[in-house]
Amino acid sequence: MLFRSWAQVTDPAWPDVARVPDHVGGTHLVVTRHALVRQVLADPVTYRPDNALDAVTPMPVTALRVLAGHRFRLPPTLANNSGASHPQIRAIVADALHPARVAAQRPWLTALVRDRVARLGAALDAGEPVDLYADLAADLPLLVLARLVELPDAPVGAVKEFARAALELFWAPLDVDRQVTLAAEVGRFHRVLRDFATTGGGLAAELRAAGHPPDVVVGALFFLLVAGQETTSQFLTLLLHRLAGEPAVRAGLRTGEVAVADVVEEGLRLEPPIVTWRRVAATDSTLGGTAVPAGSSLVLWLGRAGRDPAVVQSPDEFLPGQRGSRRHLAFGAGAHRCVGDVLARMEAAVVVAEAAPLLDGVRVVRPPWCPDNLTFRMPDAFVVRRSSGAPA
Repeated sequence: MLFRSWAQVTDPAWPDVARVPDHVGGTHLVVTRHALVRQVLADPVTYRPDNALDAVTPMPVTALRVLAGHRFRLPPTLANNSGASHPQIRAIVADALHPARVAAQRPWLTALVRDRVARLGAALDAGEPVDLYADLAADLPLLVLARLVELPDAPVGAVKEFARAALELFWAPLDVDRQVTLAAEVGRFHRVLRDFATTGGGLAAELRAAGHPPDVVVGALFFLLVAGQETTSQFLTLLLHRLAGEPAVRAGLRTGEVAVADVVEEGLRLEPPIVTWRRVAATDSTLGGTAVPAGSSLVLWLGRAGRDPAVVQSPDEFLPGQRGSRRHLAFGAGAHRCVGDVLARMEAAVVVAEAAPLLDGVRVVRPPWCPDNLTFRMPDAFVVRRSSGAPA
């Protein structure tokens, strides 16, 4: 269950808190109810974020040596930071992603997406298959983020490969050979970030000016390149795939009866790219009647919390604007709530508004496939083709 939780979100048999073994002999408390997940996220004293970025498959010595050779370090900065430095680091990152700055990127992004949609539409009209992940969604969030925080000048493909390698290295069940391969890839790009942390402008310069050492700057950039763009490209792909099977919603978008923003929120509720998140119990506690000893690993099932019937009227139906739709926990909650939520929503709104018409009259040739992963969906492709006889 732990590594394909998105496939079990509708299983009614799950209790509020379940004890689940992992692939290496550990045990986790999986929290399934919306109210309990929110309770944990809102209480960073009892349930600390310290394990948020821990590798779910313990690193063997061979992989650790590879990382050490690249001087890889990931000190507490954002998601895994329960210390006194977190509020200031978060405030600097939040300023870089301020809603006004995000809104200023919307015209540029709209023009870019509109151009891509026109080219993809022409390809579909010519009878060609198109991959809406690779040719539309994959790099959009990275391109926007680079404009907002002045990311290091690295090829888009290299950054995407690094981000996906990091998601796999820290959150997937792996064998030793794969860990060593991924450690080398992550370590190489960490060098790029380390060099940029000492000389780069934008966010890196702001963090340095606030007195944060290079390791903290690297940690912030590392997390942004993973959580700040890769998860959004995943969500765009998952949302477009969902919309392909929702003709009534697409019709409502065309007539204006369905709001784009409501489609985005319902997509976040039903197709979140981050399906679980972790906390560690700092003290003995009780959660939903279940004893939680200090040191317990908690896996917060965000994907299932979004389908809690106590919160949403029709939990398994895609009904934009329905009661409870916006109460999902796709961005978390509390002190560590995703600082890029406004950015992700803006990007998704642009893609829905501009690209949804591409899905009319197409058939899915290859749906997104997601590899085993504790937390991230990581779709690899979404290929569609014009149905025969469909209007061009």
